[in-house]
Amino acid sequence: MLLTARRIAVALCLVFGAVTASLPLALAAPAVAAPADDVRYAAIVVDANSGEVLYARRADEQRYPASITKIMTLYLVFEQLSQGKLKLTDTITISPRAAAQPPSKLGLSPGQTLTVDEAIQALCIKSANDVALAVAEKIGGSEARFAALMTLRAQELGMTQSRFVNPHGLPDSRQLTSARDIAILSRAMMRDFPQYYSYFGQKSMTFRGQTMRNHNGLLHRMPGVDGIKTGFTNASGYNLAASAVRDGRRLITVVMGGSSTRSRDDNVADLLNTGFEVMRRRQAGEVINVAQNLFEHPTSPNGPVAYASMGPSAQPRDIGDVLSAAQASDSGVAVAATSRMRPIANPEESDPMAMVSGMDAKAKAKVVPAKTTPAKTAPVAKKKKKDPDAIWSVQVGAYKQKSLANNQLKQLSKKFAQHFADADGGVDAGGGWYRARFEGLTKSGAQQACKALKAKKIPCLVMAP
Repeated sequence: MLLTARRIAVALCLVFGAVTASLPLALAAPAVAAPADDVRYAAIVVDANSGEVLYARRADEQRYPASITKIMTLYLVFEQLSQGKLKLTDTITISPRAAAQPPSKLGLSPGQTLTVDEAIQALCIKSANDVALAVAEKIGGSEARFAALMTLRAQELGMTQSRFVNPHGLPDSRQLTSARDIAILSRAMMRDFPQYYSYFGQKSMTFRGQTMRNHNGLLHRMPGVDGIKTGFTNASGYNLAASAVRDGRRLITVVMGGSSTRSRDDNVADLLNTGFEVMRRRQAGEVINVAQNLFEHPTSPNGPVAYASMGPSAQPRDIGDVLSAAQASDSGVAVAATSRMRPIANPEESDPMAMVSGMDAKAKAKVVPAKTTPAKTAPVAKKKKKDPDAIWSVQVGAYKQKSLANNQLKQLSKKFAQHFADADGGVDAGGGWYRARFEGLTKSGAQQACKALKAKKIPCLVMAP
């Protein structure tokens, strides 16, 4: 009875702050209990189907991911499986370095093996750090190479605040993400690899006679919850990315920086219940506008909570210069850098996406040139002879939908016409991604264009021929 009353009160607070779709941005705070005094706290609630953000608090501020990192590790595992590069029955060998990782771990000795299927379960349920490193070495050849893959994939997914340097989330001040980025990753994982999502809902596993219980307590006590991943370090606080289904609707909730396991779980449960109550009232005919597109950021960065109508003019805020530099690792793989990293001498000359195998960076699919319309008053000019050195490109994004890639080209060709006037804008398809690129630039032209984009905090890559 008390729980029901609490849920109703929480939902009413949201409804009280609701407005019709024609009204402007409104700021309000729900009655959901949150550790507001803990500066580490951040949260977001997302409709998994539409990507609509129902609630966001400090969602774009960088946080330490801890073991939520393993969602990205698993994303790359699922990618390998779907491409036929791995099989669930393949074996993974524990290296001495993997065996030396601190808990949580399976505790396997160097030279021991486990199957890919067992490794996935160990990551989802036990959050095994030794297995995470072994998986990284299996797929990437080394931890550094795998971390480069993680960071590049994060950028392709639109995770603008994230950088990975290890596959398990053990403390490292360079490893950063945000609540919004984890929601983006969680939604992408469900969308791209639905056949493997059930692993996250597995409540326990038995490995060589030992039964281990999933760290996600909501799986055991909240109906409808079927994932996703917990995380904790002293620096990060208690993190949880959770997802639940109710009445045919799925929500994703991410809470970072909780003060304890229980308070974190209670907060996530409250946020989920509130979100589902909003969805129920909408379905009943109420016009509740707490809508905020997943890829559109709140226009009031200092407000603790933002409820916003969806608007085409919204622009991302506080996006770090995530690809401002590339730093080569010992294995020869370029690591995408954040603005917090020290750039190398000539960052524009590096091409992380081309150097990491499996990225299809040089795949040449059909490219549709962007159309340009000359001014009516301008005289007809002779066609400018193409510079033979204009064989460089600038990549300005990678998307799962071609329309999004085309829209990015359209927007940037207008805003940065001085740099892309002589370039051919097109979409390069490969590996299930649509990469927006401006081609036909000289090396210096490509570098200058990318520098201009980065000055406006727009990620880009200079690509060699």
